[in-house]
Amino acid sequence: MPERAAFDKGLRLLVLLGLVAPAQVVVGQGIPVLLRLQSSRAELETQENRQAMGRNIWDVAQNSDPQDVQKYPNSASCLVVYGDGKYFLEKRDEHTLGKAKVRSAEGLLAADDLQRLKAILEDEDLKRFTTPKVPELPADTQAIREVERLDVQIDHAGTVQRFTTVKERVKTGALISATSTASTGMDTYLDNGAPYKKTLSPLMKWFEELTKKSKSGFKESTPKYCSAMSVR
Repeated sequence: MPERAAFDKGLRLLVLLGLVAPAQVVVGQGIPVLLRLQSSRAELETQENRQAMGRNIWDVAQNSDPQDVQKYPNSASCLVVYGDGKYFLEKRDEHTLGKAKVRSAEGLLAADDLQRLKAILEDEDLKRFTTPKVPELPADTQAIREVERLDVQIDHAGTVQRFTTVKERVKTGALISATSTASTGMDTYLDNGAPYKKTLSPLMKWFEELTKKSKSGFKESTPKYCSAMSVR
């Protein structure tokens, strides 16, 4: 479908906006990066966007330069873990455009925690996991309201594994008029990672636990570990 092909191209631009992948961070002094993980979210259908684009975001998605998508509100949580257990966490929130709030924390995993992480990363189902197919949009889709994205990079003894999952919240239903933002529709969720939650759950649970443990260590900082990536 030409419409879906054009949309897919647009989505690849949109997920750049703060839906960003972990940057290549050089602080390990030759120690390999074991894991990079980033969980990010972007609000796409804002009042500003509706005023600029009319009833949906598709036209801008298809025609904008990738750098322009930075104007959307976004947030991200980024993690870098080195082979010796040293880790860095960063949280980025830009709910007000142009005023990003960044906090970061760092630490050293205990030997047991590091071994637990390595066991999770070497799980055979996770090692075989690849980026799932982008979900098909419903025929009555009007706009993308929100995108959540998970980017993961794992080092397996020098072999790098990368995968991405995307969850979209879209507005569906018939428009009341061609220029109106109101509709008779409702929100629909599309999630290409949903069938693989059992495989991803141990890693995500570990990530959530580490984030909670590090909560008291977060301090205001400058952006370092969350950085926009080029489309793969």
